[in-house]
Amino acid sequence: MEFLTDLLNQLRDLESLVATAGYVGVTAIIFIETGLLFPFLPGDSLLVTAGLVAAAHDPVVNLNVWTLGILCSVAAIGGDQIAYAIGRRSGEALFKKEDSRWFKQSHLRAAHAFYEKHGGKTIILARFMPFARTFAPVVAGAAKMHYPTFVFYNVIGGLLWIWSMLLTGYYVVKMVPGLDRHVETLIIGIILLSITPGIYGWWKSRRARPA
Repeated sequence: MEFLTDLLNQLRDLESLVATAGYVGVTAIIFIETGLLFPFLPGDSLLVTAGLVAAAHDPVVNLNVWTLGILCSVAAIGGDQIAYAIGRRSGEALFKKEDSRWFKQSHLRAAHAFYEKHGGKTIILARFMPFARTFAPVVAGAAKMHYPTFVFYNVIGGLLWIWSMLLTGYYVVKMVPGLDRHVETLIIGIILLSITPGIYGWWKSRRARPA
């Protein structure tokens, strides 16, 4: 309990967490959130804060944003690969599972068809959505999304997510005085902006359906 309390306290003070954890800690958190199904970890805010800390050029912390970006990119892409494998392995049992109150085969098969048609866009957009980025690759694996397609979009989504968040902290926060005190608000704005095309596409498809 003492360990969990310390961890929760550190998650509230992300600058101290980044300074203490360094390259290894930040990279590990990104990998755990994406690959080991821990959606409560602060992926977005951690990356923006890491970029902010790197921009400070503190000789004690001494984080290089480019090194951090490479390490976190590998962690994010590798984490999703593992999550996909988890979904792929458990998906066999899901496809054989009988319908129940909480589970419908039709839903799983609809997800399969959805990923066959729109999987790439989903994998990329999910990177910028808390919780969704943790479970999207699992669902993709369970739905047996075409593996080379998943790898392709996983790499694109992973790189876009890591570098956009890191460089936002490194450049944007540094250019706007006082913005470092509103990192959470900035992240919410980035997330809303990133999912706007998906929401518009969903709304457009709903309107196009016949009555």
